[in-house]
Amino acid sequence: MTVWTPTDNGHADLGSHDTFLNGPPHNTFRRLRDEDPMHWSDWSGGEGYWSVTRHEDITKLNGQPDLLSSARGIRMEDQTYEEYLARRTFQETDAPEHMQTRIKVAKAFSKPVIAQFEPIIRDLCGPILDEALAKGTFDATKDIARQLPMRMLGRILGTPDEDLPWLVEKGDTLIANTDPDFTQHVLDKMTTDEFRMMPFNSPAGAELFVYAKELLKKKEASGDTSGVLHLILQPGPDGTVMPEHEFRNFFCLLVAAGNDTTRYSIAAGIQALAHQPELLGQMQQGGAVWETAPDEIIRWGTATTYFRRTATRDFEFHGKEVKAGQKVIYWWASGNRDERVFEDPFRVNLMRTPNRHMSFGQGGPHVCLGMWLARLEVRVLFEELAKRLKSIEPAAPHRFLRSNFIGGIKELPVTVTLQ
Repeated sequence: MTVWTPTDNGHADLGSHDTFLNGPPHNTFRRLRDEDPMHWSDWSGGEGYWSVTRHEDITKLNGQPDLLSSARGIRMEDQTYEEYLARRTFQETDAPEHMQTRIKVAKAFSKPVIAQFEPIIRDLCGPILDEALAKGTFDATKDIARQLPMRMLGRILGTPDEDLPWLVEKGDTLIANTDPDFTQHVLDKMTTDEFRMMPFNSPAGAELFVYAKELLKKKEASGDTSGVLHLILQPGPDGTVMPEHEFRNFFCLLVAAGNDTTRYSIAAGIQALAHQPELLGQMQQGGAVWETAPDEIIRWGTATTYFRRTATRDFEFHGKEVKAGQKVIYWWASGNRDERVFEDPFRVNLMRTPNRHMSFGQGGPHVCLGMWLARLEVRVLFEELAKRLKSIEPAAPHRFLRSNFIGGIKELPVTVTLQ
């Protein structure tokens, strides 16, 4: 059984969020990889952009941050410089500024530190899975995939459990700001100029900032230094402290990206289980499969569809003249299905090795800060899920997020039989 087959006609508008309502347009990505790997698109939403679709090319260009800068934004949307400064996070900075911020929090997300969370994650998984699976038929995105990252978010930030549903709702409003199921301020459907200085051009950014300030006050009053927020506010080597607006943006990034990307990776993995029955048996056999399965699930999901860079100077690539100031889009979703790198890329192979997927960013200084946590959450959840299942199958068609930036299954109805 095929896990999922793309339905686009091979000439999809990659700048349109509606294009992605039926999942990533992989027929278009395949055609571009074969025929036009450095492709220019005019765009009704702003300035046009170059699309880089081959794995090898993305890897090569992403290793040249001096040529292709993050310091003009990482999404396709145009911004004034004033808007960029107001909204940016450390994702949208170059060296040395990027590394100065990254160093502050890197230890909290390092492999040894994250490994200590395994018992906590396993304890969280049990009740989440038992409650969902008892229903027999349910929405796996809502009842499983959304729940674990949300609860881990509280452990990372040091927030009370009772605040987590509200935090995740606001994170959804931010990062899924093109989907009317998640926000009343749909980015490309209405004028959002009044929020143009807020993260993701969304009013939820202001609400999250107020929350973060109150949370820090309470933690300081109680002497509580748990969570990554305390680390990010420590003075740097030069004695400076992160400005208030940058802290706001960092907090919003943690709430949105720290939850949604792992959620959609888990959902993609459950979707694969429901369509490739042999995967469950492989998981239940255990052993070496758990060394490779998390990365294959994360490759399959590719929760972040692309990142944008901006050319700092003119250069030529694949015979095309790229001009300084033009947008260059690295399509991670295309790189993760590149037949030149991945054998049979539209099937999930839990034993795939090597697996040079691009879901964490392929090399370069901006490799995903939360990659060890994402791998651990995915591994532990599927270990616990496989123990409990006899079978899992689709109960109704799944639905994708309306976004060309975040690739995710927002509804995943399944029916399960338990051991």
